[in-house]
Amino acid sequence: MALNERDIVSLEVPYQPVSRLKKIVLWGIVGALFYFFLSHHIIFVGSKVKVLKKSNLTLEYTIFSTQGKSYESIIRVDQLRRDGIGELLVEMGKLSQGELDRLLDKYRR
Repeated sequence: MALNERDIVSLEVPYQPVSRLKKIVLWGIVGALFYFFLSHHIIFVGSKVKVLKKSNLTLEYTIFSTQGKSYESIIRVDQLRRDGIGELLVEMGKLSQGELDRLLDKYRR
């Protein structure tokens, strides 16, 4: 019994350009999210969420909560201090400019 071409079932998966495009878009979104987390701090101040730009790409202190921390201990973190956490606390009314200046004086020396 001889087999013809029409008798052979093709097991090849047809090329699906939409599927490939979906993968590219998905990887683009994943890359953009990773870059966002590398370049921004997500700060939880009470029930509010604030985003603060990082001075360099790093995963250090990407997500940070101020709850239960003294303002001095928050300002003590070099990365956050350089990136402006003190100004953010003043802007939100959690700290006065005078208090911030007093805390920053400890680190300017």
